[in-house]
Amino acid sequence: MMVSPAKTGLVAIGRNEGERLRRCLLSVLGQVEAIVYVDSGSDDGSVALARELGVEVVTLDMSKPFTAARARNSGFDRLLQLNPDLDYVQFVDGDCEVMEGWLAKGISFLDEHETVGVVTGRCRERFPEKTIYNLLCDMEWQTPVGEIEACGGNALMRVIGFDETGRFRDDLIAGEEPELCLRLRRGGWKIWHIDAEMVLHDAAMTRLDQWWRRAVRAGHAYAHVTWLYHREKEPFWRRSLLRILIWGGLLPLFLIVGAVLFSPLFLIGFLLYPLQIVRIALGRGPLKSENWLYALSTVLDKFPAMQGVMQFYARQLTRRPSQLIEYK
Repeated sequence: MMVSPAKTGLVAIGRNEGERLRRCLLSVLGQVEAIVYVDSGSDDGSVALARELGVEVVTLDMSKPFTAARARNSGFDRLLQLNPDLDYVQFVDGDCEVMEGWLAKGISFLDEHETVGVVTGRCRERFPEKTIYNLLCDMEWQTPVGEIEACGGNALMRVIGFDETGRFRDDLIAGEEPELCLRLRRGGWKIWHIDAEMVLHDAAMTRLDQWWRRAVRAGHAYAHVTWLYHREKEPFWRRSLLRILIWGGLLPLFLIVGAVLFSPLFLIGFLLYPLQIVRIALGRGPLKSENWLYALSTVLDKFPAMQGVMQFYARQLTRRPSQLIEYK
């Protein structure tokens, strides 16, 4: 039975998601007016799988630079071709399973709140107990309920707001959702996180290098989006970028140069890092091992994030286009 006939469509994107994609599509079949799966060069049978389930498939032209933003926009275009009268569109990543009841709750919230352009719910990791990296992702998803500044890739959006705002920026390899939300908020729309289970996400992170690349991508996103708005007064992501520059670059450089040129005592300054870990862990409440792990990751990820920042500025100087940074 459809949740909202002739009103809601869904765009799923993925590449080589295999069984994760099957779970994703099965979780939404029959609940929306139309489903479009956008595939970005899979070689694991994902396209055939989606078609067997009766899902409309869009295969991206991989001769052009791939971004998740371009995939979502392409899916949205096809969705409107199939049904131009849609009111809402649910975006979901192919490694996520939409929770039972989410669409009904999200649609009801948008129906009742005309100024809300985007609504999201709780995103959980499917296997947080398997690796510390999955657990870190699960903790990252724990955002407050209420009005928020930005959403992630899984979100239910009002078609008119998304379309009139200009959709996602195709050239952003990461950070396209917060950038879109910034434009939506400037257009008078609100972004809301409601108290409802939305998706089960399968990060499938088992190695340190995956965690590292994910942080590199985040650093690149902070640098790129801040660059786009560097002439404006609103400090969108500037503080986050500044923290990366200080903790991941300037401070260690200053301490090392000081130790080499002046005195080894400068190395004592590296104690600021464990002190920062303690401060963040204590700020999260009860002394749980998860809070210490989160604090450790929050401090250490400034180094790979700094790598992402440097990669972005290097490409700006050489006028080379940014390339997708994948962690799977």
